[in-house]
Amino acid sequence: MIIRKAEIYATAVGPTQYPAGGQPEIALAGRSNVGKSSLINTFINRKNLARTSSTPGKTRTINFYEVNDEWFFVDLPGYGYAKASKEDRARWGRFIETYLTGRRELAGMIQLVDMRHPPMDSDKTMAEWLLHYKIPLLVVGTKADKLSRGQWAGQVRQIRRELSLAEQTPVIAFSAVTGMGKEELGAWLEERLGA
Repeated sequence: MIIRKAEIYATAVGPTQYPAGGQPEIALAGRSNVGKSSLINTFINRKNLARTSSTPGKTRTINFYEVNDEWFFVDLPGYGYAKASKEDRARWGRFIETYLTGRRELAGMIQLVDMRHPPMDSDKTMAEWLLHYKIPLLVVGTKADKLSRGQWAGQVRQIRRELSLAEQTPVIAFSAVTGMGKEELGAWLEERLGA
């Protein structure tokens, strides 16, 4: 996939602020600080389009990034941030659920998990929810560069097992540092956006 253009299009706190053009959307979900912004920036070859933060739980909006004037990356607020209040976590959960269940433009979902660790309960809950609603899913194990190449296959198997993924649900290892996994991500995106 060739990226000719990418820009922030909208920052939304509710459905009335979502783009209205009907272009397909690929949403990204993951725990706070798992690397959603880094994945977007790596894929579109831009350093700071999606803002990365060293402070987990900072993104509290849904950010729409328009790519090639054709489709959107949709960066959802990170889930599972322990220092957020219970009320904040519940509000973010409803906010994300409203988008995921009501957005007909949603063409697919990328769930990011930190490849260095077993998936956490919040990762399992999100995967279970996405599979229940039959949203086309790609699972991306981030920060693969922090592991040796020999560990990748085992970590991918663990992610697949812990998230109870069917064999047809793809899982890829990804590194925003080295660009590893970018081609596989592009192939999946082309398949989903062409569908």
